[in-house]
Amino acid sequence: MGATEIEREATLAAIERVSERLADEKEHLTDLDSAIGDADHGSNMNRGFRAAREKTEEMDDANPAELVKTIGVTLVSEVGGAAGPLYGGSFMTASAELEDGLTAESTVAFAEAFLEKVKDRGSAEVGAKTMVDALTPAVHTYKKSVEQDDLPPVESLTKAVDACERGVKFTTPIRATKGRASYLGWRSVGHQDPGATSTLFILEAIREIAVEYLGDGDLDADATSPTVPDGEDVDEAMSTDEEPAVDEEA
Repeated sequence: MGATEIEREATLAAIERVSERLADEKEHLTDLDSAIGDADHGSNMNRGFRAAREKTEEMDDANPAELVKTIGVTLVSEVGGAAGPLYGGSFMTASAELEDGLTAESTVAFAEAFLEKVKDRGSAEVGAKTMVDALTPAVHTYKKSVEQDDLPPVESLTKAVDACERGVKFTTPIRATKGRASYLGWRSVGHQDPGATSTLFILEAIREIAVEYLGDGDLDADATSPTVPDGEDVDEAMSTDEEPAVDEEA
């Protein structure tokens, strides 16, 4: 089996694993979204990636870029609300970075392009209680691990997942300033962001496939992102005892 075929097989396996993980976590994501959103994030993500899995399985001889672009197109057409254009549009744009195959360099470029498109479409930065809080440290950690620390892709991805998990925790104690949750004002404090959570599930599923295809070796998962939030930021935010003032206009 040639390198191109292996990359195609690994991409399809990753799509399948992501779809399975989101199906398993559908109710959990719905519960999170019920508290601060429209209670549809779990069902939307499950439906979108299930449809993407079905479509990509029928694409004989497609390369990774074409498969990932199809994920984006499918999410845009199948997922309602903000999630479809946000996730789907970002997959479509970033897929171009994979035209020459799956390498450490191309996956870094893909991750950066995906993050920038998410930020552009959602007009959100770190601290707004969105998926950007999880995605930003994950992408920056992955890039640093590959380009500066010269770590192999699986270990770099492992560190990125750890940074993403810290970002997810960071969303719980902060106030939402973007998206549907921002309408709640201070009442959004204490709730974990569902978009950040689904981002973590997607990355964890991708890492599982990377380990299966590349092996894991002796991995150091602990990572401190060059971009906040890192571990100390999360711990400090979650340990505060201060009660926020009530926002009467929220």
